[in-house]
Amino acid sequence: MEEAAGERSNLAGVRHILLVLSGKGGVGKSTISTELALSLRHAGKKVGILDVDLCGPTIPCMFRVQDSDVHQCDSGWVPVFVDQDKSISLMSIGFLLEKPDDAVVWRGPKKNALIKQFVADVAWGDLDFLIVDTPPGTSDEHISTVEALRPYKPLGAILVTTPQAVSVGDVRRELTFCKKTGLRVLGIVENMSGFVCPHCSECTNIFSKGGGEELAKHAGVPFLGCVPLDPQLSQSLEEGRDFIQEFPKSSAFPALAHIAQQILDGASQRSS
Repeated sequence: MEEAAGERSNLAGVRHILLVLSGKGGVGKSTISTELALSLRHAGKKVGILDVDLCGPTIPCMFRVQDSDVHQCDSGWVPVFVDQDKSISLMSIGFLLEKPDDAVVWRGPKKNALIKQFVADVAWGDLDFLIVDTPPGTSDEHISTVEALRPYKPLGAILVTTPQAVSVGDVRRELTFCKKTGLRVLGIVENMSGFVCPHCSECTNIFSKGGGEELAKHAGVPFLGCVPLDPQLSQSLEEGRDFIQEFPKSSAFPALAHIAQQILDGASQRSS
């Protein structure tokens, strides 16, 4: 445990670690990670996001800090801060690429080594929550991330799905991954659950509805809520603006705030 204790220094100030997972690509893991971070920040929490999607790093673009550089300090890499208050900090391979369009063409061992370095060598300081945004699937990056974080006892994983049966089926495999690796499932989020018309605010279920909730019931895990497709949300994320601050009347806001509150409640129960 001496080695783990030595590595622990950079995560010693992190109270809770959350992983955002899905067996399926394109379900909005990075969107949920971003909005969850903003929701927790609005609840007065300091949040970090570790982007371990090495082949598709989108978190820097979400916050419009993709041109920022990572600096070194005595204890490792200094994360990129999103605001002057330093209430949200980020680390991603996107900050380490020479050009934003560079492809990461790496085999498993090199990916695994960088993930271990991200876990051990980023000087996060004091954080209430560290959100780990993962790529789709259940392979190298996921195993390396879970194993590297295991000594720090993560709070658990949030699984993201969309309502369709194909997506729900892939997320079912992610549930099996969590079970095999001993990772606690905090709950399932059904993203893109209906489309909110920007003109009349009516919600239409484009991709059907209820798949995520049905899966949660079947698997015996909490259902954290549905997040609708909202053009305002998409536009604000594209432009790097703070959706929670700009669009508090959006139909997605209560859903995101409710999910964040459930995470906060779960974290406080775990701490007590």
